[in-house]
Amino acid sequence: MTPLVFLHGLGGGHHAWEEQVPYFGKLGYPSHAWDQPGYGHSQIVEPYDLEHISASLARLIQGLSNEPVVLIGHSMGGLIAQEAYVRHPQLIKAMALCFTSPAFAGSSSDFTKQFIAARVAPLDQGKTMAQIAAQLIPTMGSNSMRAEQIMANVPPETYRKAVHLLTTFDRRKELANIKVPTLLIAGADDKTAPPSVMEKMWQKIPAAEYVLLDHCAHLGPMDQPEAFNAALLSFLKNHGL
Repeated sequence: MTPLVFLHGLGGGHHAWEEQVPYFGKLGYPSHAWDQPGYGHSQIVEPYDLEHISASLARLIQGLSNEPVVLIGHSMGGLIAQEAYVRHPQLIKAMALCFTSPAFAGSSSDFTKQFIAARVAPLDQGKTMAQIAAQLIPTMGSNSMRAEQIMANVPPETYRKAVHLLTTFDRRKELANIKVPTLLIAGADDKTAPPSVMEKMWQKIPAAEYVLLDHCAHLGPMDQPEAFNAALLSFLKNHGL
């Protein structure tokens, strides 16, 4: 079976995939959830940009497997998956892009400025990551205490760097060049990566598949693990992965 590599979101870490790694492991899939540089025990990289983050992922894949893998990316992880595909396509056999988007608004836009301010200003005001998590996670439509605990353990400086990293991402032009099986999973109630955005993304990727989870917001892998896992497993089986 094809190895699976799970990529977490901005407030995540490898613990965000605790409902997926054991599940797919028991089914025979070699499964690994990474810590993006600066998260968990993973060393930070400098400069903290898309080139160096995707290079770190490439090294991890090469160390884990002698064959291409399936990347499963949630939110920020979906951006990193797309970036890795553009830069290291030979390492990737398929992708699941979940609760994510093909680009972030331009760095000069009001949205980007508001996003950075909303995420970073609380740190500047002296708030802890735990306090930020307690405020932010409910706005994503989740009441997951585990999600709050995971986010609380993200190093503040890593969080700052990752927030800015997101705003540099734009791979909209490359969507039509994705040649591997690709699954898009969206949440009907997701305000962070709305279904309308993911549907447009789906339409631009050749032969991509799209699954919409009802009554699901941004943290689908944790909030609706059974539905999420079922959608991913169906995709893997349908493509003989």
